[in-house]
Amino acid sequence: MLHDVSLTLPTGGVTGLLGPSGSGKSTLLRSLMGIQRGVSGTVEVLGAPAGSPTLRARIGYMMQSSGVFTDLTVADNIRYFAGLLHLPRAEIERVIDLCDLHTVRNSPVSAVSGGQANRVSLAVALLGGPDLLVLDEPTVGLDPVLRAELWSLFRSLAASGKTLLVSSHVMDEATRCDRLVLMRDGRMLTSTTPAQLLSTTGESDPEAAFLTMIAPHGDPP
Repeated sequence: MLHDVSLTLPTGGVTGLLGPSGSGKSTLLRSLMGIQRGVSGTVEVLGAPAGSPTLRARIGYMMQSSGVFTDLTVADNIRYFAGLLHLPRAEIERVIDLCDLHTVRNSPVSAVSGGQANRVSLAVALLGGPDLLVLDEPTVGLDPVLRAELWSLFRSLAASGKTLLVSSHVMDEATRCDRLVLMRDGRMLTSTTPAQLLSTTGESDPEAAFLTMIAPHGDPP
């Protein structure tokens, strides 16, 4: 359950949605996409009610669990979802190039690495050039090298003007974000920057800072 969560995301930046498992991150992202059941109150995204047909071309969503077909090739997956959106072939090639999937384009998703499989899901989310990318735990289960490669791609997307909301329970990813939203038990503890978080808590690393924020005596400022 979420409690009075409100977010303002900077255009062309990466906002990290951080918190432990069960803090409400995925529920919040599904609510923004208009696919979370039992939502009460008002949820608006880009000036329209969440889930509105007008938002479908403006928001790209990468689910925590794979949203692609593992028995299809990389290219066939992207081709299938592009067809649902009535997009031209050039768009398929654009996202394959953007996500560096050329070498595995003809391989089944089941046969590629975890990082490459995550790039396939990201490529699908990028179809049509959405303004906002909502990425739910996109680096979960990946080794540090693959995580770094994906974050490099996220930063390049932000530099091109895309707005990213990236959830994670890996606190060291906080330093890769422009802004941070910290959550616990369905509540937003604070919206801040990595530097402000460390300064406010007096800690030297994001994980220690987060633990300070959620301590019984450490109610959010």
